[in-house]
Amino acid sequence: MQFSGNLLLLEKDEARRNTMETVLSFLGCNVQSGSLEDCLCYLDADDADIDACIAGDLGNEQSVRLLNKHQDIPFIFVLVPNTECQACPNFMGALNQSGSHQNGALLYDDLVSLLHFCQSFNSMKRLKKMHNQSPDGEKYLMKVLRGRGKAITLVRRLIEQVAPAEATVLILGQSGTGKEVVARSVHELSKRRGGPFVPVNCGAIPGELLESELFGHEKGAFTGAFSAHEGRFELAKGGTLFLDEIGDMPLAMQVKLLRVLQEHTFSRVGSNKLLKADVRIVAATHRDLEKMVEDGTFRQDLYYRLNVFPINMPSLAERSDDIPLLLQQLVHQYGDQSGNTLRFTQSALEALMQDPWKGNVRELSNLVERLLILHPNEIIDLEDLPPNYRGGQEQASPEDEREALLDAFSCNDDDSDVSEILAQSGITSLPKLPGEEELSGDFAPKLSEDGVNLKDMVADMETGLIRQALDKSGGVVAKAADLLGLRRTTLVEKMKKYGISAQD
Repeated sequence: MQFSGNLLLLEKDEARRNTMETVLSFLGCNVQSGSLEDCLCYLDADDADIDACIAGDLGNEQSVRLLNKHQDIPFIFVLVPNTECQACPNFMGALNQSGSHQNGALLYDDLVSLLHFCQSFNSMKRLKKMHNQSPDGEKYLMKVLRGRGKAITLVRRLIEQVAPAEATVLILGQSGTGKEVVARSVHELSKRRGGPFVPVNCGAIPGELLESELFGHEKGAFTGAFSAHEGRFELAKGGTLFLDEIGDMPLAMQVKLLRVLQEHTFSRVGSNKLLKADVRIVAATHRDLEKMVEDGTFRQDLYYRLNVFPINMPSLAERSDDIPLLLQQLVHQYGDQSGNTLRFTQSALEALMQDPWKGNVRELSNLVERLLILHPNEIIDLEDLPPNYRGGQEQASPEDEREALLDAFSCNDDDSDVSEILAQSGITSLPKLPGEEELSGDFAPKLSEDGVNLKDMVADMETGLIRQALDKSGGVVAKAADLLGLRRTTLVEKMKKYGISAQD
């Protein structure tokens, strides 16, 4: 065992100090020692870097004074101090409680055990400090609520202002805008961050069960209540209770919730015992509560109880400039899970920034997760996006591509030989199309008296060109796509459509 930290020896007897220093050094400890006066001065210094102290016979009065003065430092004593010392939380033990200290000799097992206690004491001290330390509000909010636009910047500022208070918060906004993220942020930046954050979706629980879910019930309170049950108000004691979709709460429950908010007490179903509601309420809804109050479907008094500090979440369409940052965050989040990543071209980003995003950030998150599955470690271009996300910049239809293909092989203005154009394109021959004459020199098929199925004709020609390109490229789809002037993904879709395999 090696003690990771600085040990300070407080021993006035030089011979005993040397012996203890030798043993501790043998254990790999970083020992600081010297005369007792010098060590005591160092212990009192503001810049002292001490993780534990081992003290000799200092006398009970001085030992108690040191323990009380330096409560963040664990102490090991060589001699057993009085009971007043042993009651101090930073007293780790004494080495001679079982005869460990005899003629200057230290028992190895006891010393290792006490040093382990010191390590545990310091670990708990660090955890407690982290637990009580408030996170940097600005950095925390920038991490969980990405964006530089005015709308999301206002939301972050409101969270920072209301979090330290105990005021009830009402978060308003469309579904998928991140209302629960805001609620958790209020909790994490509040004085109640050490307590639990308990969410409950008021719209997902049947009205007849919601009272029991919120306030709990006693055994036998109703059919099926085989044991007592703690409600969400009890589970959230000392923390934050997040009432999501509060607009979906039945009117009968609204009355009971209002009473709890007014009196800060509640009782379980089937019990008359009053319990204190030691929670902070944060509510959220996508509904227009003011209109519901006018319609009589939401209590006006409850609305004003909840609407102490409203925070309006902007829709994603209202903060489209933040989409590149959100994409980066989501790709990093899902990429860490899958080991893949994505990059977006400018045209793809512009198309995504034009989308109405009716599902808001949740919809954007789903799209990123889907693209990581379909196109892992690829660059996403406009045509890689699902059709409804292309911002009106639709990919050319197969008919348009066929027309462009015909145009590409049509005669130019100076009537040059089409064979030269085909040769330059790497195509040596064209397939004969059913129901048609041989292609003339100007690549214009002759229409028979019975007419022709133009769609089939173009499809057969396209199939023939694809097969020739695959033959010429040795079955390498990427090279065949280059020969045809197509993107690889476009060629793959055409091959699937016509049932063509690269090995055919």
